[in-house]
Amino acid sequence: MRRTDRLFELIQLLRDGRLHRASELAERLEVSVRTIWRDMATLMASGLPVEGERGVGYILRAPITLPPMILTSEEMEALRLGVRLVAEGADPGLARAARGLAAKIAAVMPVTSAEDPDDLFVFTGDEATRAAPHLPILRAAIRERQRVSITYIDVNGGESHRDIRPLQLEFWGRIWTLAAFCEARGDFRSFRLDRIVSIHETGETFPRETGRELADYKARIATELMPEIRNNDRAGS
Repeated sequence: MRRTDRLFELIQLLRDGRLHRASELAERLEVSVRTIWRDMATLMASGLPVEGERGVGYILRAPITLPPMILTSEEMEALRLGVRLVAEGADPGLARAARGLAAKIAAVMPVTSAEDPDDLFVFTGDEATRAAPHLPILRAAIRERQRVSITYIDVNGGESHRDIRPLQLEFWGRIWTLAAFCEARGDFRSFRLDRIVSIHETGETFPRETGRELADYKARIATELMPEIRNNDRAGS
Protein backbone atom coordinates (compact mmCIF):
# COMPACT_ATOMS: atom_id res chain seq x y z
CA MET A 1 0.00 0.00 0.00
CA ARG A 2 1.33 3.44 -0.93
CA ARG A 3 1.86 5.93 1.87
CA THR A 4 -0.86 8.30 0.60
CA ASP A 5 -3.34 5.41 0.55
CA ARG A 6 -2.26 4.37 4.04
CA LEU A 7 -2.75 7.88 5.44
CA PHE A 8 -6.23 7.95 3.95
CA GLU A 9 -7.05 4.60 5.55
CA LEU A 10 -5.79 5.86 8.90
CA ILE A 11 -8.14 8.84 8.71
CA GLN A 12 -11.01 6.53 7.92
CA LEU A 13 -10.21 4.33 10.93
CA LEU A 14 -9.93 7.31 13.28
CA ARG A 15 -13.24 8.85 12.20
CA ASP A 16 -15.15 6.62 14.66
CA GLY A 17 -13.91 8.87 17.50
CA ARG A 18 -12.45 5.99 19.54
CA LEU A 19 -8.95 5.59 20.94
CA HIS A 20 -6.83 3.35 18.70
CA ARG A 21 -3.52 1.85 19.77
CA ALA A 22 -0.66 1.91 17.30
CA SER A 23 -0.41 -1.88 17.45
CA GLU A 24 -4.08 -2.19 16.44
CA LEU A 25 -3.64 0.20 13.52
CA ALA A 26 -0.46 -1.55 12.44
CA GLU A 27 -2.26 -4.90 12.39
CA ARG A 28 -5.19 -3.49 10.39
CA LEU A 29 -2.89 -1.95 7.77
CA GLU A 30 -0.31 -4.75 7.84
CA VAL A 31 2.64 -2.46 8.59
CA SER A 32 5.01 -2.03 11.52
CA VAL A 33 4.16 -0.04 14.65
CA ARG A 34 7.08 2.27 13.85
CA THR A 35 5.45 3.06 10.49
CA ILE A 36 2.21 3.99 12.29
CA TRP A 37 4.14 6.31 14.60
CA ARG A 38 5.61 8.12 11.61
CA ASP A 39 2.27 8.29 9.80
CA MET A 40 0.46 9.67 12.84
CA ALA A 41 3.14 12.31 13.28
CA THR A 42 2.56 13.33 9.67
CA LEU A 43 -1.22 13.59 10.20
CA MET A 44 -0.81 15.68 13.35
CA ALA A 45 1.70 17.95 11.63
CA SER A 46 -0.75 18.51 8.79
CA GLY A 47 -3.22 20.15 11.18
CA LEU A 48 -5.73 17.33 11.60
CA PRO A 49 -7.32 17.24 15.11
CA VAL A 50 -5.53 14.02 16.04
CA GLU A 51 -4.20 13.58 19.55
CA GLY A 52 -2.12 10.81 21.07
CA GLU A 53 1.31 9.46 21.73
CA ARG A 54 3.33 6.28 21.61
CA GLY A 55 2.24 3.68 24.14
CA VAL A 56 -1.15 5.34 24.68
CA GLY A 57 -2.96 5.53 21.40
CA TYR A 58 -4.47 8.01 18.98
CA ILE A 59 -7.88 9.63 18.77
CA LEU A 60 -9.58 12.10 16.45
CA ARG A 61 -10.91 14.85 18.75
CA ALA A 62 -13.13 16.64 16.22
CA PRO A 63 -15.11 15.42 13.22
CA ILE A 64 -13.58 16.07 9.83
CA THR A 65 -15.22 16.21 6.44
CA LEU A 66 -13.48 14.47 3.59
CA PRO A 67 -14.05 15.43 -0.04
CA PRO A 68 -17.00 13.59 -1.66
CA MET A 69 -14.67 11.19 -3.45
CA ILE A 70 -11.15 10.18 -2.51
CA LEU A 71 -9.83 7.17 -4.36
CA THR A 72 -6.91 4.94 -3.52
CA SER A 73 -4.41 4.13 -6.25
CA GLU A 74 -5.94 0.69 -6.80
CA GLU A 75 -9.45 2.15 -6.96
CA MET A 76 -8.21 4.64 -9.53
CA GLU A 77 -6.73 1.82 -11.61
CA ALA A 78 -10.08 0.02 -11.48
CA LEU A 79 -11.85 3.20 -12.56
CA ARG A 80 -9.40 3.76 -15.40
CA LEU A 81 -9.90 0.24 -16.68
CA GLY A 82 -13.68 0.48 -16.46
CA VAL A 83 -13.76 3.79 -18.32
CA ARG A 84 -11.40 2.47 -20.98
CA LEU A 85 -13.51 -0.64 -21.51
CA VAL A 86 -16.59 1.49 -22.10
CA ALA A 87 -14.78 4.14 -24.16
CA GLU A 88 -13.41 1.51 -26.53
CA GLY A 89 -16.58 -0.55 -26.48
CA ALA A 90 -19.30 -1.03 -29.01
CA ASP A 91 -22.02 1.33 -27.73
CA PRO A 92 -21.31 4.76 -29.31
CA GLY A 93 -23.42 6.69 -26.78
CA LEU A 94 -21.72 5.17 -23.76
CA ALA A 95 -18.33 5.47 -25.46
CA ARG A 96 -18.79 9.25 -25.81
CA ALA A 97 -19.91 9.49 -22.19
CA ALA A 98 -16.89 7.47 -21.05
CA ARG A 99 -14.48 9.70 -22.96
CA GLY A 100 -16.09 12.76 -21.34
CA LEU A 101 -15.78 11.14 -17.92
CA ALA A 102 -12.14 10.30 -18.57
CA ALA A 103 -11.44 13.95 -19.39
CA LYS A 104 -13.12 15.11 -16.18
CA ILE A 105 -11.16 12.61 -14.10
CA ALA A 106 -7.89 13.67 -15.73
CA ALA A 107 -8.65 17.34 -14.99
CA VAL A 108 -8.81 16.79 -11.23
CA MET A 109 -6.16 14.09 -10.84
CA PRO A 110 -2.64 15.05 -9.80
CA VAL A 111 0.10 14.38 -12.34
CA THR A 112 2.34 11.65 -10.95
CA SER A 113 5.03 11.81 -13.61
CA ALA A 114 6.00 13.76 -16.69
CA GLU A 115 5.42 10.72 -18.86
CA ASP A 116 2.56 8.69 -17.44
CA PRO A 117 2.39 5.46 -19.45
CA ASP A 118 -0.89 4.56 -21.09
CA ASP A 119 -0.76 0.92 -20.08
CA LEU A 120 -4.39 -0.12 -20.51
CA PHE A 121 -5.55 -1.51 -23.84
CA VAL A 122 -8.91 -2.84 -24.98
CA PHE A 123 -9.24 -4.79 -28.20
CA THR A 124 -12.65 -5.05 -29.85
CA GLY A 125 -13.55 -7.70 -32.41
CA ASP A 126 -16.00 -8.18 -35.26
CA GLU A 127 -18.69 -9.46 -32.89
CA ALA A 128 -18.64 -6.23 -30.87
CA THR A 129 -18.70 -4.14 -34.05
CA ARG A 130 -21.82 -5.96 -35.30
CA ALA A 131 -23.45 -5.55 -31.90
CA ALA A 132 -22.84 -1.79 -31.75
CA PRO A 133 -25.95 -0.55 -33.64
CA HIS A 134 -28.27 -2.55 -31.40
CA LEU A 135 -26.95 -1.42 -28.01
CA PRO A 136 -28.60 2.05 -27.77
CA ILE A 137 -32.00 0.68 -28.83
CA LEU A 138 -31.84 -2.19 -26.37
CA ARG A 139 -30.62 -0.04 -23.48
CA ALA A 140 -33.59 2.28 -24.02
CA ALA A 141 -36.00 -0.66 -24.32
CA ILE A 142 -34.75 -2.19 -21.06
CA ARG A 143 -34.98 1.14 -19.26
CA GLU A 144 -38.51 1.88 -20.53
CA ARG A 145 -39.73 -1.76 -20.43
CA GLN A 146 -40.62 -1.76 -24.11
CA ARG A 147 -41.24 -4.90 -26.12
CA VAL A 148 -39.18 -5.17 -29.31
CA SER A 149 -39.30 -7.39 -32.39
CA ILE A 150 -36.04 -8.90 -33.64
CA THR A 151 -34.86 -10.87 -36.63
CA TYR A 152 -32.30 -13.38 -35.43
CA ILE A 153 -29.87 -15.86 -37.00
CA ASP A 154 -29.31 -18.93 -34.84
CA VAL A 155 -26.14 -21.01 -34.60
CA ASN A 156 -27.26 -23.20 -37.52
CA GLY A 157 -27.90 -20.22 -39.78
CA GLY A 158 -31.68 -20.35 -39.47
CA GLU A 159 -33.56 -17.06 -39.42
CA SER A 160 -36.44 -16.38 -37.02
CA HIS A 161 -38.57 -13.45 -35.93
CA ARG A 162 -39.22 -12.95 -32.23
CA ASP A 163 -41.18 -10.56 -30.04
CA ILE A 164 -39.22 -10.26 -26.82
CA ARG A 165 -39.09 -8.44 -23.51
CA PRO A 166 -35.47 -7.25 -23.15
CA LEU A 167 -34.24 -7.60 -19.57
CA GLN A 168 -30.45 -7.29 -19.35
CA LEU A 169 -27.40 -6.72 -21.54
CA GLU A 170 -24.40 -8.88 -20.73
CA PHE A 171 -20.82 -8.43 -21.97
CA TRP A 172 -18.54 -11.46 -22.04
CA GLY A 173 -15.26 -9.72 -22.91
CA ARG A 174 -15.80 -10.11 -26.66
CA ILE A 175 -19.47 -10.92 -27.18
CA TRP A 176 -22.59 -9.03 -26.13
CA THR A 177 -25.69 -11.03 -25.24
CA LEU A 178 -29.24 -10.04 -24.36
CA ALA A 179 -31.24 -11.79 -21.67
CA ALA A 180 -34.89 -11.59 -22.63
CA PHE A 181 -38.28 -13.21 -22.21
CA CYS A 182 -39.37 -14.59 -25.56
CA GLU A 183 -43.12 -14.24 -26.13
CA ALA A 184 -43.22 -17.03 -28.75
CA ARG A 185 -41.40 -19.56 -26.56
CA GLY A 186 -42.99 -18.41 -23.32
CA ASP A 187 -39.61 -18.66 -21.66
CA PHE A 188 -36.29 -16.89 -21.11
CA ARG A 189 -33.75 -16.82 -23.92
CA SER A 190 -30.27 -15.40 -24.39
CA PHE A 191 -29.52 -13.78 -27.76
CA ARG A 192 -26.12 -12.86 -29.17
CA LEU A 193 -26.29 -9.28 -30.39
CA ASP A 194 -23.94 -9.93 -33.31
CA ARG A 195 -26.50 -12.42 -34.67
CA ILE A 196 -29.40 -9.96 -34.54
CA VAL A 197 -30.14 -8.82 -38.09
CA SER A 198 -32.62 -6.09 -37.19
CA ILE A 199 -34.58 -4.67 -34.26
CA HIS A 200 -37.96 -2.97 -34.53
CA GLU A 201 -39.48 -0.94 -31.73
CA THR A 202 -43.11 -1.93 -31.19
CA GLY A 203 -44.03 1.04 -29.02
CA GLU A 204 -45.64 -1.38 -26.56
CA THR A 205 -44.62 -1.57 -22.93
CA PHE A 206 -44.74 -4.85 -21.07
CA PRO A 207 -46.24 -5.20 -17.57
CA ARG A 208 -44.54 -6.54 -14.48
CA GLU A 209 -45.37 -10.22 -14.25
CA THR A 210 -44.08 -12.79 -11.81
CA GLY A 211 -42.01 -15.42 -13.60
CA ARG A 212 -41.03 -13.11 -16.45
CA GLU A 213 -38.80 -10.58 -14.71
CA LEU A 214 -35.03 -10.16 -14.51
CA ALA A 215 -35.02 -11.50 -10.95
CA ASP A 216 -36.72 -14.68 -12.19
CA TYR A 217 -34.13 -15.02 -14.97
CA LYS A 218 -31.27 -14.67 -12.49
CA ALA A 219 -32.87 -17.22 -10.16
CA ARG A 220 -33.18 -19.66 -13.08
CA ILE A 221 -29.52 -19.19 -14.05
CA ALA A 222 -28.38 -19.67 -10.45
CA THR A 223 -30.41 -22.88 -10.18
CA GLU A 224 -28.99 -24.25 -13.42
CA LEU A 225 -25.43 -23.45 -12.38
CA MET A 226 -25.55 -25.09 -8.95
CA PRO A 227 -25.14 -28.72 -10.18
CA GLU A 228 -22.15 -27.67 -12.29
CA ILE A 229 -20.57 -25.87 -9.34
CA ARG A 230 -21.06 -28.91 -7.10
CA ASN A 231 -19.52 -31.18 -9.73
CA ASN A 232 -16.52 -28.86 -10.06
CA ASP A 233 -16.11 -28.84 -6.28
CA ARG A 234 -16.11 -32.64 -6.18
CA ALA A 235 -13.63 -32.84 -9.03
CA GLY A 236 -11.26 -30.47 -7.27
CA SER A 237 -11.47 -32.21 -3.89
